[in-house]
Amino acid sequence: MIKPFHRRDFLSLLTGAGAGLIAAPALLLAEAAPTVIRVGALKLIHSIAPYFYEKFLPAGYQVEVLPFETPTECKNAVMTKSADFGAFGIAAAILGAAAGEPVVVIASTCNRGMAIIAKKDSGINVLKDLKGKRVALFPGTTQEVFFLERLRMEGMTIKDVETVRVSFSEMHIALARGDIDAYVGAEPGPGVSLSTGIGQLVEYPYSTPMGSLNMVFGTHHDTIAEKPDLVKVMIGIHQRATDYAASNKDALIAMAAQKLGQKKEALEASVPNVELNWRLGAKEVEESKIYAEHMLALKQIKRVPDFATFIDTSFVNAVQPT
Repeated sequence: MIKPFHRRDFLSLLTGAGAGLIAAPALLLAEAAPTVIRVGALKLIHSIAPYFYEKFLPAGYQVEVLPFETPTECKNAVMTKSADFGAFGIAAAILGAAAGEPVVVIASTCNRGMAIIAKKDSGINVLKDLKGKRVALFPGTTQEVFFLERLRMEGMTIKDVETVRVSFSEMHIALARGDIDAYVGAEPGPGVSLSTGIGQLVEYPYSTPMGSLNMVFGTHHDTIAEKPDLVKVMIGIHQRATDYAASNKDALIAMAAQKLGQKKEALEASVPNVELNWRLGAKEVEESKIYAEHMLALKQIKRVPDFATFIDTSFVNAVQPT
């Protein structure tokens, strides 16, 4: 006697067969899918290292570089987890940490990379000549803190100049148009102004106790807590890419020309003012603390971040050469 074949039997058979037919291919696809690391970078030459990451990716990883116009935008992308990691100014990092955001600095990105540029033949040769002049400055940036401290050192305040809010990428254009008399900028802007003869150097503002500290590499606290192995992989990539870019000037200029759209002559003028760096040691930590104290004194922050959680040097310490 033939047993009736009910609908539930058919569904059971279909489910069993389906598991056998599709489980293996699905597993293979899952195993083959690479881990995509999203990294934020600024449209500046001292944030160029992420574009070299692809050369140093371990098997099973891909990198997606997300360009941002301002340090705060890049930092915010990391805080909202739109990016896994980001290269942004120390000022943006401190502002976020002081406000209670879970930003953690895990490496350096670049020192130097700043300049105060005035219009050629404007008679602005030293900082004190900026009194009463229109100076482009972008709030919440490393450049702003350095500029304010340099003014203080010269017996001046921000009230002695007329500040104009301009993004870094627009500063050279604003100077060329005559909209401003000078700007406190980030490379490659100063290099463009100098190489075209439109601008002249007032100074590189590195004479403060903050040294030449500029850009850092950060992530979200959750990423460290939940994906420490990913952070280790990322720091290894960041270290190798940074060292490669720093020691291969031609490759650095070619990549910057491609990604930033700047002429070779301008980049040639910018490179000597850019110190790519991944190391995060006692010197960088101390400069960061001094930096935070300056921001507190300037009332840009209400409290100094807890450096025990704000800066984590354990990952760079693990890859430093012996």
